This record gives sequence, C-alpha cells and structure tokens, in this order.
Amino acid sequence: MYRLLRNLLFNLEAEQAHYFSMNLLSTACSIRPVRKIIGNCFTPAGPGLARTAFGLHFKNPVGLGAGFDKNACYLRELETLGFGFVEIGTVTPLPQEGNEKPRLFRLPEDKALINRMGFNNDGVKVIRKRLEEWKTNTTPHSARAAGLGAPPESGGEFGKQGVIRGKMIIGGNIGKNKVTPNEDAWKDYEICFNELFDVVDYFVVNVSSPNTPGLRALQDKDSLLKILGNLQENNKKRPHPKPILLKIAPDLTDGQLQDIADLAAEIQLDGIVSSNTTISREKLSEASKDQSEAIGMGGLSGQPLKTASDDILEKISRLTAGKVPVIASGGVFTGKDAADKFNRGAVLVQVWTGFIYEGPGIVKKICKEIKA
Repeated sequence: MYRLLRNLLFNLEAEQAHYFSMNLLSTACSIRPVRKIIGNCFTPAGPGLARTAFGLHFKNPVGLGAGFDKNACYLRELETLGFGFVEIGTVTPLPQEGNEKPRLFRLPEDKALINRMGFNNDGVKVIRKRLEEWKTNTTPHSARAAGLGAPPESGGEFGKQGVIRGKMIIGGNIGKNKVTPNEDAWKDYEICFNELFDVVDYFVVNVSSPNTPGLRALQDKDSLLKILGNLQENNKKRPHPKPILLKIAPDLTDGQLQDIADLAAEIQLDGIVSSNTTISREKLSEASKDQSEAIGMGGLSGQPLKTASDDILEKISRLTAGKVPVIASGGVFTGKDAADKFNRGAVLVQVWTGFIYEGPGIVKKICKEIKA
C-alpha cells in the first residue's frame, strides 16, 4: 500500500511531498476515531521495548531524527505513528529561511537523500510556544486527572485499553544562525538552551551539519569546549538539569574522535548522537553519483551512509569505553539495521531517510524485528 503512495509522492518535488503528506496525516489525526485507527495500526506494543537512557524513559528505542519536524508542528501525528521519541529542530535563536530551493533531493536507486536545507526554522520563541502547547495538551498528569491516564508502558494512547498515552520524549536539537560568526556561536546555543529548557526532555548540540558555512569547524576541541562547557555550567545550576548530547559527523578523523571522547569525559557529556549526514559520495552507485553531481552540495543520508555511520559509532563507543550513551542514526531501515547499531554500542536509534522510503509502518516493523 505505501509503495503505491510513495510512487505518487515521488512525482512531487521532495520538500513539497514532505509537507503535503504530513499535512494530510495531520488532517486525518484531527479526527479522533481516525487517529485511533492509525494509532492501532502503527503503534508497537508489547513487553521488552522500553529503554532507559540519560535518566529518561523511552517507550521504545526508535526515534525520529532532527530535520524532519524542524518546527514542532507534527508531534501528535508522529506520536500516533508510534515513535518512541522525536528530535525537533535544528532550532536557531532567530528564524531563518535556510538555503535556496530546491534543497532536498531523492536518490531512489540507493534509497538515499541529499539535503542542503540550511537550518530553516521558525526561530526559538515560536517553537517554544508550540512545545508549551504540546506539553499542556499531552502531559500524563492531565490525562490522569481526567480519569483517563495510564503509565507509558500501557500500550499508548490508542492501545488495547483505549487509554491516553504518557508524553512522548522530545529532544531539542539546537544550532547557530547562519549570520552568527563562529566566535560568538556559543551565545546562540545558550539562547536556545535557555528558551527551550522547560519544554524539551534533552538537548542535542548540532555542530556537524554540512549545510551551514563554517559550522563543522566548531567540531574542534576548543570550540566544543566553549559551547558545551558553557551549557553544562548553565545546566548544573538548575534544580533539575537536562541531558546534553553532541551530534557528530560521520566524516571525523580518528584524532577528532579522540578529542570528542576526551571532552565528553572532561565536561561529563550526557550522550552522543552518531551520526549526521556525510559529504562523501563514495558509496553511491554510478547512477546516483551522476545524479549527485548534478545536484551539487549537500549532506547525504540513507543506505549509502550506513557503513560509515556504523564505523564511527563503533569507534566512539570504544573510545568512551561505553560510558557515554549513544543515539545512532544513519542507514536505519530495518530491525537488522537497528540491531547492527545496538551491537556497536547504541542505546537508541533514529530514522529519517528510512521513514521516507519505508513509510509510516517503519517503527512498528523495526520494533517487531528486534524483538524476534
């Protein structure tokens, strides 16, 4: 069924198809009986799926990576599809348009995407307001107060007992505005951290996107220490600190990975997201290489990224001696792909490109396969 829908959607320009399909899902989910049917179809259930990481309880280990719901517009819809957690953003202090369109491209032969979005988002204040509304409408406390509540492991909003689900875990992926010079980048991250602190469950510091000029230069140890050290100092002054994670690129050298491992220990980093998109085109088929040359710059994601992201995951897990929990992304399409990540040290996985190619059943499919 989804293959037919995907063929129709792939006739649209990629970014247009994204908003068309998500707005269609949003319309469907606005009708409670329809939302219940969708939830029952796609929400994974059963024992053994819950995970605890960074002090947070995840109802299942499959999340949606940053960049899909940049502006926190589709949280209800994504929860209905069964995601254990969703990372919104990347969020910047000021709204920005991002790069010129078209900026999202499919490579169907390799089940891959190239994007050069450029941190397009509505800005931290608007996104904070949306997240406040989400928390107000979906907190477990409100559900229990109405006599409808149940613990998160009970099967979800539309589980067997028809109860309202506990709040889905939300990560806040934060970055800097394009116009902010690198020497002042730490200020942008602090602004986003302060604004989003009360409305997200954990933070991800994004310095690894290839689509903001100069951003990856912030992955050197001194720059990271300035950004992460400042955030951690801010964090520790609060009554209930939030987990802070760092998102890394799959193109880092062994020396850079060692620096990150050392830094993680020095500032007590709560976790790592491994990995972002790659600037490499090495693993593409010849047909896709020709397409990518015509497309030009951008970060590559999907199946061709899997080997490189697996390697980086294994290295960073070894360098941190497994003491720093890792969320793994890059080429996750099936339960086997997820198991490969877990075997290399990941505690959770994220999908993005796999969601585009496999469709709305991907979470349930992966959860079923990893339980088998």
